Amino acid sequence: MAWLLAFACWRWLPLGEPWPLLLSLLPPVLLLRWHAPPWRRAILLLGWPLALLAQGAPLPAWAWALLLALLVLLYPRRLWRDAPLYLTPAKAFDALPPLLPLPPGSRVLDAGCGSGAALRAWRRAYPDIELFGTEASALLALWARWRCRSARVRVGNFWDDDWRGLAVVYLFQRPETMAAALSKARQELGDQAWLVSLDFALPDSQPRHRLNVGRHELLVYAAKDLN
Repeated sequence: MAWLLAFACWRWLPLGEPWPLLLSLLPPVLLLRWHAPPWRRAILLLGWPLALLAQGAPLPAWAWALLLALLVLLYPRRLWRDAPLYLTPAKAFDALPPLLPLPPGSRVLDAGCGSGAALRAWRRAYPDIELFGTEASALLALWARWRCRSARVRVGNFWDDDWRGLAVVYLFQRPETMAAALSKARQELGDQAWLVSLDFALPDSQPRHRLNVGRHELLVYAAKDLN
């Protein structure tokens, strides 16, 4: 919305130069209040100026093709039906250990680990667990391995993972995929296991705990309650 408003100001305001260009910089600034994380604010502010620069830059056609190829590597087509890249807050699990004590060596899977933000948050809250991540994007998986080197991250589809033997499965998905997650949890999670979801509830299921995490909500389900 910010970038479309910026484009509209730049393209259609009936004013002399340089006013359309200067006024086009205002919408991203005015909409900053809806974007708390610094990285999202940076994207919001820089996106429109970079678009203007790119429009006037003498880039060859192959350069645009390279950018498209990088985007496809970052988001393979099979990811389009799952959640986009949203980062789990760094302190998301800090209040969880008293409610969900995990013995050392417990196996925790971040299903769709993205850039590794949730892996780092799990390690912060539970230093002694055995941590796994699955990510379909090879570039994001590489980033996650670098950010959380104590975790084992593999490139693949987490729907193909076997959840048997896991103590916790963590999801930060979207509403449309939670029914499939519930079905998989019922088939594969043991009675002593847990499923933890950020923001999105499992259908027709009651969480044991609900924790506020800034603007988010952490929902904690006991696997034995899901059957």
